[in-house]
Amino acid sequence: MAKYENLIPRFLKYVKINTRSNPDSTTIPSDPRLTEFANGLVADLKAIGLKNVHINPQSSYVFATLPANTDKTVQKLGFISHFDTADFNSEHITPKFVENYDGQSVIKLDDAGKYTLDPAVFPNLKNYKGHTLITTDGSTLLGADDKSGVAEIMAAAEYLLAHPEIKHGEIEIGLGPDEEIGTGADHFDVKDFGADIAYTVDGGPLGQLEYETFNAADAQVEITGTNVHPAEAKGVMVNASQVAMDFHAALPDHDRPENTEGREGFFHLYSMTGTVDSAHLSYIIRDHDRQVFEDRKKLFQGVADQLNKQYGSERVQVTIKDQYYNMREVIEKDMTVVDLAKEALEDLDIKPLIFPVRGGTDGSKISFMGLPTPNLFAGGENMHGRFEYVSEQTMEKATDVIIKIAELTESKA
Repeated sequence: MAKYENLIPRFLKYVKINTRSNPDSTTIPSDPRLTEFANGLVADLKAIGLKNVHINPQSSYVFATLPANTDKTVQKLGFISHFDTADFNSEHITPKFVENYDGQSVIKLDDAGKYTLDPAVFPNLKNYKGHTLITTDGSTLLGADDKSGVAEIMAAAEYLLAHPEIKHGEIEIGLGPDEEIGTGADHFDVKDFGADIAYTVDGGPLGQLEYETFNAADAQVEITGTNVHPAEAKGVMVNASQVAMDFHAALPDHDRPENTEGREGFFHLYSMTGTVDSAHLSYIIRDHDRQVFEDRKKLFQGVADQLNKQYGSERVQVTIKDQYYNMREVIEKDMTVVDLAKEALEDLDIKPLIFPVRGGTDGSKISFMGLPTPNLFAGGENMHGRFEYVSEQTMEKATDVIIKIAELTESKA
């Protein structure tokens, strides 16, 4: 029998339910199906035996408490995951199993073999020799981002309840919607949650421990042209699509996601539409360094200002909205929460993989709300698409880490 008997069955149950968030929605959560899923989580958390299980009205997070079983005064730990999935087909998810993977074979996802997991394309597959992999059938994503984290947190709580000999302080659980559309943690209720330090369980491969993220902004560019018949266009026409291309060309060539790595920031054009009359560009702006981030936003606005000067009118309108900031600014003031996780990993003979995240997590926002919240691995690979997979053994290790952090926190009190 598996150490965590309900870990994989619960994960499979959850991934088969469509919880794709809706980026065009203004409601919290963004789709009624997320509310329905949250209600199911409430029932499951109560069935495990957790206390104070409820949906926070401010954020739509599901909160629950695992009571302490020690007389010591222990910091209250929090573990957080999200249950929505990304912008990819999430209907009729059919997980497939690859038992005892040999670390080198090509895995056929669909019966026809149109979509495969090939180590030549996805070299991380070589790390999973001997593992049981859970994959998609090639037509959907899997949902390990982040239902693996949800299942792992719940498995850890269930195990601790069944093993009172493992002493721990009070543990708070938070399972939320809409992380994938960047709004999930906007209304996170730190007071209701009640933890002193916390972790999101939303990372990738074994050993990841992340406390440095991008600073992030969304940038929208609206361009107004002048459309006349091309036969009479000279000196009159202003082609909005051409202005859009000129705008993008004025940004640094190197500073694009496909050209950058590590702590290098970028301007990412992720959507564009245009006619002669009008055009629209959508960007995200990213950098780990706060001052460089601010400089990037100024440069972006400066391109618009230069084009408006060139045309003698306000044809290019830029709207920039900050999304989140590098949580390192908060966490580096007291590295206890990182050191604790690092010790837990090492105690379990897991090599800590600490590096700057080229993205963000709910912890980015929650840390700036006063609750230091770095990110732990949950196991998913190739997230957000049909090539997503997760290892059963890595999910078990993630559950081990949650339990070990709880154990260490109590022992140090």
